This record gives sequence, structure tokens and C-alpha cells, in this order.
Amino acid sequence: MPARGSTLISPQVRTPRKPRPQIPFPTADTGRLRKRAAAATVWYLRLMVVLNTVAVLSLPFREEVHEHNAGGYFTPYLATAGLISAALALFLAVVMRRRKRAAWVFNLLLAGPLFCLYALALTRDSYGAHAFNWLSAALTGLFVVALLLGRREFDAIGDRSNPRLALAVGVGGSLVSAMLGTLLVHATNKLPGAGIKDEIAYTLLRGISVGPLADRVGAVDAPRWTDVIVNILIAATFVLVLYACFRAPRGESLLSDDDEQRLRALLDRHGERDSLGYFALRRDKAVTFSPSGKAAITYRVVSGVSLASGDPIGDPEAWPGAIDAWLAEARRHAWTPAVMGASEEAGTIYARHGLDALELGDEAIVDLADFTLEGRAMRVVRQAHNRVRRAGYTVRIRRHEDIPEDEMALLVDRADHWRDGATERGFSMALGRLGDPADGRCVMLECRDADDVPRALLSFVPWGEHGLSLDLMRRDRACENGLMEYMVVELLLHASELNVRRVSLNFAMFRSVFERGSRLGAGPVLRLWRSILTFFSRWWQIESLYRANAKYRPVWEPRFLLFAKTSDIPRIGLASARAEGFLTTPTLPHRTPHPTSPLHPTSR
Repeated sequence: MPARGSTLISPQVRTPRKPRPQIPFPTADTGRLRKRAAAATVWYLRLMVVLNTVAVLSLPFREEVHEHNAGGYFTPYLATAGLISAALALFLAVVMRRRKRAAWVFNLLLAGPLFCLYALALTRDSYGAHAFNWLSAALTGLFVVALLLGRREFDAIGDRSNPRLALAVGVGGSLVSAMLGTLLVHATNKLPGAGIKDEIAYTLLRGISVGPLADRVGAVDAPRWTDVIVNILIAATFVLVLYACFRAPRGESLLSDDDEQRLRALLDRHGERDSLGYFALRRDKAVTFSPSGKAAITYRVVSGVSLASGDPIGDPEAWPGAIDAWLAEARRHAWTPAVMGASEEAGTIYARHGLDALELGDEAIVDLADFTLEGRAMRVVRQAHNRVRRAGYTVRIRRHEDIPEDEMALLVDRADHWRDGATERGFSMALGRLGDPADGRCVMLECRDADDVPRALLSFVPWGEHGLSLDLMRRDRACENGLMEYMVVELLLHASELNVRRVSLNFAMFRSVFERGSRLGAGPVLRLWRSILTFFSRWWQIESLYRANAKYRPVWEPRFLLFAKTSDIPRIGLASARAEGFLTTPTLPHRTPHPTSPLHPTSR
């Protein structure tokens, strides 16, 4: 054998090495082509929504389309002049815009064979002689080509339970809509002697189209409005089935014990950065970590919106990795990404990842080194504090871990009894589990009256080593006015005993509008916006929260809403309202809560 480094072929006769085949990599132009092709499919479906809706509302246009379909013409994909086709095209446009893989497959399975059928029909003289058929085939073919070119853009997955749910909705909805439609046809039929089979057949055919298809049932002659209602019932059932097929996963992967321990370790090192950081430990949230594990984002999926809150947890240098992972997870499941209550620092980093920002309001933070009750500006707070103290009220401040178990159980019961309304509120600025043994470093303020009866309580979560962030405020409605001001002042005066240097109070939504709108020279738009917010403050306490916190002369820290598209803001707003408890979904009575749901959610 030759020695290492030698060769059996002399350099003069060395066989030239074949060049390696070049593997084509996707270029920027290829990516843009895919995106444009995917967008083209959405716009095609939107066009079909418009055309089918116009055909339903316009009798001449509808009859012309039906004549084309029944004669020697055929129409483009989904252009049938029916309400079901309009509803189908609308729903498919929505789910295709969200890049659902199942929607792409559904369209390809329908449009692909249809285009092949059209191509075959054009080879016959009876169809190929009409220019309109060539146009219909061309539009359908272009749609199929756009589907194939944009295939990689449709990568969002659905829920595994969707097929079973779609089957149940389809069977149940079809029975209900067919039964109601048949009863309506039976009640409005102008011809006598029609059998139940004729009425059922007429209902099913009329559910497919309001055209001449159902006219084949000669024993039934129903009014025009009956045909439209039956068509709407079947269309609504079809849309519900499609929703069940293509709905996004619900995000039931909640915080595990291991996730919570990792988050607590990040908070121990970086918890002082964000006053809302501790609320990431809510157990009704899921978590996404950065590849390095040095940062994380917690979120909850509500109505297809991946709703994060506050800043990412952990090292700011690792925030981009956590944001990328969270956005990739949202895209993979077709969730709409949104962040509530991000700070300006985090909002800047989110903006670099394609999210836009909208200022929600300001957080009131009191620096204890600058706090004093002296001076004219603090007169109202000082008077309220002195009045409540003279009435015999006292406040006891303790860490949760220092409160005996029986006393904590009583406080939890009182907090639940004092809750304003039956609906628990809180998500972005509430922990949702008062008295949990894992939250021993939280601080409780218990207020008792002159008879030593509990009247109110405040609970704060840790904000790093030297800060507190308000979690819960509850009081007896029959107690003295100014009780909350008294308790807050007591905390601010004695917080140094707990080695606390700063306290985060309530969040004031749209604070700058109230402040700037009341100034001399405020513009008409700003004054109008302030008037609208003042009107809604009668129910949602928007202005009162700002006034209540402004008493303490805090530092106002802006908080932002982050979103990907402006058109998503209404959807994000509804999801936020549901998460915070302002909107509730109707449920069956005596419904057993999910084992992982918090037993005592709180409102901030």
C-alpha cells in the first residue's frame, strides 16, 4: 500500500475533477414571486365574493350566469351566482390570507380537477367555439398556477381535532338547517298536494342555488324570500363547517412546572427591568424561549390571537431570539401576533421584527426617594389619609410567606366576596392566584377598622429585589371613603422597611389624551377624542384611574400595543377584552372549569 500522502496517479495524467452541481438557492426574486402568487389567490377569492354577491342581489346578472352554466358556457372557479359560493369564497379568502395549509389543499383539490375538466371541454367544438369559456378556463388555470407557485407560503397548521369537530358541525348543522328550511317551504308552498320528499328535495336544491336548479321539483312553488332564507341557512351551515375545518389551534399548552422554574430563574437575574415581569408566571399562559434559553415570551391564545403581555423576560440581548421564536410559532399556527403593555425599550425591538406600535397609556410608578406628603399638591391625599386614620383604621403589611395559612384563607375569601361583579378581570397586569404558596415574596396590605374587622386589602408582586407592582385591590363597599388612598400612602411611607425603593401602581389608559386635551390650545381632534373617552369612562373607569394615580405625583412610563397589521387591531381589541375579562363568552350553566385554569383570578 502506498504511504500516506502519496498517490498512484502521476500529476501528468491526473483525471480532472468534475465540478460539483450547483444547488439552486431561493433568491429574493423567488421569494417575492411566491408572496405575490399567494396574494393573487386571496384577491381572486375576494373577486369571487363580490361577483357572487352581486349575482344574488341582481336578477339580470344572476340569470345570465345561470344561463351560462346551464348552456354551452362555463364560469370561472367559484363563480356560480349563489350565496353559498359567496360565503365559501369569503371564508377561503380569510383563511388563505392567514396562510392555512388546509385551505391551500382544499382549493387545489377543487380548482385543479375543475381546470382539467375545462381544458378537456375546450377540445370539443360546442365549448371551444365560445370565447367566454376560454376566459373562464384561463382564470381558473391562473388561479391553479398561483396556488402552485405560492405553495410554500401556506404553511400554517390547524388543530388536530378539526376533522372531528367539522363532522359533528356538518351533521348537526345540516339536520337543523334542512329541518327549518323544509318547515318554511311547507308553510309557504303555493301548490297543494306536495309530499314531504318533494319539499326536502326542493330545500336541498334551493340550498345549493337560488337559480333554476330547484325548479325541477314541480310540486313546490315557494316565494322568492323563502328561497333566499333557505339558501342562507345552508350557507351558514357550510361556513360553520369550514370554520371547524380551518380554525387555528387553541394553544392549550400552558405553563408547566419546569417552565415556571426557568422563568423564575430569569426573573431572579433580570426581574428589575420590567414591573410586569412577574405576571409572566400566570399559569394560563404558554411560553416560548429563545434558542439560548436566556429570554422568553409568555402569551395566551385568545380567538386566534397570540396575545403576549409586557416585555420579554430575561437578558435583553436574547430578546430578538425569543421574539423570532414567538413570531414563528404564531405563523406556524396562523395566530395573529400582538403584545399588550410593552415598554418603549421592548417596543423598539419588536418594531425591528416587523410589528407596529400604538401607545395605550401610561403606568404610574412612584419613586420612594421623591415621595412626600408635604406640599399643596399632596393636600387631598394627605387629608384623606388623616381622615381614615382618625376613624380608627389600621394597616398591616406582610409578605405572603409570613401570613399563617388560616389567615390567608380568610383574606382570599374576603377578596372573592368583595369582587366587583361576577366576572374576574386581569391578564397583562394581574397574577390570578391570590394566596398561592409559590408567591411567598408577594406583599399583602390588610386594612382593619376600629372593631378589628377586615375592610380592604392590597396585594403586590415583586418587581426585582427593590420594587413592588400592584396586583390586586379589593375593599368592602360599605367602608370609609378614601380607604385605598390611605393604604397606598401607608405602603409608600413604610416600604423602606421591606427594602422597597419603587412601587408600580395602576395603568392609566390614554392618559396623555386626558392631560393634553384639557390644556389651553388643545386642537379639536384631541378635544373630541378626550370627550369620547370621558363618555366611556362612565362604565370603564378610564379617566378615574388616571385621576386616582395622579394624586401621588408618579413618574409616568408609556406602554404600547404591538401588532403586525393595522387591519388586525379590531380583532386584537376583542381578544384583549376577552383576556382581561371585559367580554365573556356565554357558557352552559354549571360548567366545570379546566383543571389548569386559575381558581382565583384577580383584577388590577
